[in-house]
Amino acid sequence: MNRWTRLLLLACAWAAASAFAQQPPPPLSPGQPSLRREAPRDVKPAVITVSATPPIILVDGVADRFSPGARIRDRNNMLVLTGQLAGKTLYTVYRRDASGMVHEVWLLNQEEYAKVGGVSTGDPQGYLRFYELLNLVWSARHLISPLIP
Repeated sequence: MNRWTRLLLLACAWAAASAFAQQPPPPLSPGQPSLRREAPRDVKPAVITVSATPPIILVDGVADRFSPGARIRDRNNMLVLTGQLAGKTLYTVYRRDASGMVHEVWLLNQEEYAKVGGVSTGDPQGYLRFYELLNLVWSARHLISPLIP
């Protein structure tokens, strides 16, 4: 009888631990310190159109390709597979790899792209303004993300 009691207690503890691990974290209160997400450096804004065969894309109307192992992140910073984007036109910021192919992509909504994409990057002050706006967009996402289920 004693051995079954220990087994039952162990099973209850395991069930409680697994149920507790599946609960979402509590929302942040306004006064609580939070982690601040920084915008990635050396990225460029672009409208990317993914073809029906995903490695082939158009970056601002110019033919290009995703690199092997390209990382595409959505607004929640979760990875998105290229097959999910087939045939879509997306507002993004992206980074190229050493061979010149598009390797890292962060998806934006239209408002974020308007803030970031409308910046003139022809002079050094334009780049500074671009990164300031990009940091504002990413920090605003952090404030909104606890509200998104």
